[in-house]
Amino acid sequence: MVRVTGIDHLVLSVGDFEKSKAFYAPLMEFLGFGVEAEYEGSMMGWANGKTLFWIAAADAEGKKHKYRKGDIGFHHYAFRLRSRKDVDALQAYLEKSGATIVDPAGEYYDDYYAVFFLDPDGMKLEGMKWGEKHEEAAKKRAARKRAAAAKKKAPSRRRAAGSR
Repeated sequence: MVRVTGIDHLVLSVGDFEKSKAFYAPLMEFLGFGVEAEYEGSMMGWANGKTLFWIAAADAEGKKHKYRKGDIGFHHYAFRLRSRKDVDALQAYLEKSGATIVDPAGEYYDDYYAVFFLDPDGMKLEGMKWGEKHEEAAKKRAARKRAAAAKKKAPSRRRAAGSR
């Protein structure tokens, strides 16, 4: 049986390659991506060891149509981040760089923390962390179980002293 092991790469067609490159190059560096390759004026890609992200210049016909979320095709792209603190750091970076934030960092679903922003063509992007509160609660439960098990195994001081 064939199985997908991950998404290798995504390529976004952009209206103004140089403007998009100026937006994405520092963003991708901030997110821990390095340049994978660049084809002068037409394509550029970044990689972080697991994910590749590319931009490519739209063709002449494509440049006639502005991107509109809701059309058939791309809706938004979410970068999974390590922590809620990383989501907050991304928002601070976006604010400093003048990016358009459409939904600020916050809890959007149960234990789903995200910031949503736009690229130069108005394509929606997201930095998110899901499950951090659940992960922390699970770690605390596991630590309590280990402590209770260790307490049961260890002989009490009275019993140990009485057996001498």
